[in-house]
Amino acid sequence: MRLGGRLAAAIEVLTDMEARHRPAAEALKDWGLSHRFAGAGDRAAIGNIVYDALRRKRSAGWLAGSDTPRGMALGALALENGMSAADIAAAVEGDRFAPEPPTTDEAAALSQHKLTDAPALVQADCPDWCEPLLRETFGDDWIAETSALAARPPLDMRVNTLKADGDRVLAELKPTGAQPTAIAPLGLRIAPIKGAGRHPNVQVEPAFQKGWFEVQDEGSQMAAALAGAAPGMQVLDYCAGAGGKTLALAAAMANKGQIFAHDADKSRLAPIFDRLKRAGVRNAQVVAGAAGLAGHEGQMDLVLIDAPCTGSGTWRRRPDAKWRLTDRQLEIRTGEQAEILQKASRFVKPGGRLVYVTCSVFDAENGAQIDRFVAANPEFAPVDHAIHFERTFPGKKDKARIDPARGIVLSPHRTGTDGFFVAVLERSA
Repeated sequence: MRLGGRLAAAIEVLTDMEARHRPAAEALKDWGLSHRFAGAGDRAAIGNIVYDALRRKRSAGWLAGSDTPRGMALGALALENGMSAADIAAAVEGDRFAPEPPTTDEAAALSQHKLTDAPALVQADCPDWCEPLLRETFGDDWIAETSALAARPPLDMRVNTLKADGDRVLAELKPTGAQPTAIAPLGLRIAPIKGAGRHPNVQVEPAFQKGWFEVQDEGSQMAAALAGAAPGMQVLDYCAGAGGKTLALAAAMANKGQIFAHDADKSRLAPIFDRLKRAGVRNAQVVAGAAGLAGHEGQMDLVLIDAPCTGSGTWRRRPDAKWRLTDRQLEIRTGEQAEILQKASRFVKPGGRLVYVTCSVFDAENGAQIDRFVAANPEFAPVDHAIHFERTFPGKKDKARIDPARGIVLSPHRTGTDGFFVAVLERSA
């Protein structure tokens, strides 16, 4: 397919999403099933336009003078591919599958509108109601930080030290262009894709099949490292889900001690069994529901809570979720988080550690939760997060927003990762 056909397909997918309120992945999958002539490269290029348009919905529409699916797609080509109206017109000329070339009004908008002149919310590419929440976290940097949440993400991996070392995995992945990450010591990164490109499917690599590495954002790796798991500990991953942080904790423990991978919903744990086996993890027990933890109250050196949240820190990867999110959903999540914090804290032994993590950048889910929990549970006190971060990642403290008493915020703009929050609390002995 030429660009014109890909552009038409992207507009069709965006229109389907708008009309039927569907997730992007579902709409793209259905389009691919009904257009089997499209190759993998075509599907990737179409997906790029769709996801670019969703990540930068407001700025793309503003540049093209229209927030329709067509306007968003044209604006996305201008923003991410650097194409002018004339470039787009030339690309679709003679392509019978292409949409109409930019109209006079669209061409004028694309040539005259400059993103630096756009309103703040357009530059930030976020819903109106999120502005005060983002200002609360990022202060005067909120536009730069939020627009970074609308950029294309890299592909990050974590070396599994139970089976390999960084040099060995890096050599295996050399053809992919992977490089060591800037902060996480076991991280490898493939840079964000350009234009119509696509990331390599690293999960078909023999090194992945042998368990030498896992796909995991550098921010998630940093959160696991900040938890401070060590060999011989008794550890509870309270909201383990598919097990990404369980694997990282198990590797940090060198398969010594014991880690309980727990989730209230056993269906979320389904992928963890194959992942544990491939990674060579031998010190993990998978536990579903509260009954499986009976008798372990007050026994854990470390309890990690990877709390359910709004996912505002993952907007680069799930941009359609950004526009579906509501203040009511935020309210529900904060209630769940408070309840989980209270329940999970029962398993921390005297002198043990409680680590609270979200992939959100909203303070209501982060520092405010810690404030409330500590006020209601004075036996828990925060560590000095500035000192803790420096010990874990020496010389990198300028790469995070750190409140010594409340926690650590990671972000795409400052840290180069997805958005994460980490708070570390210690129970008095």
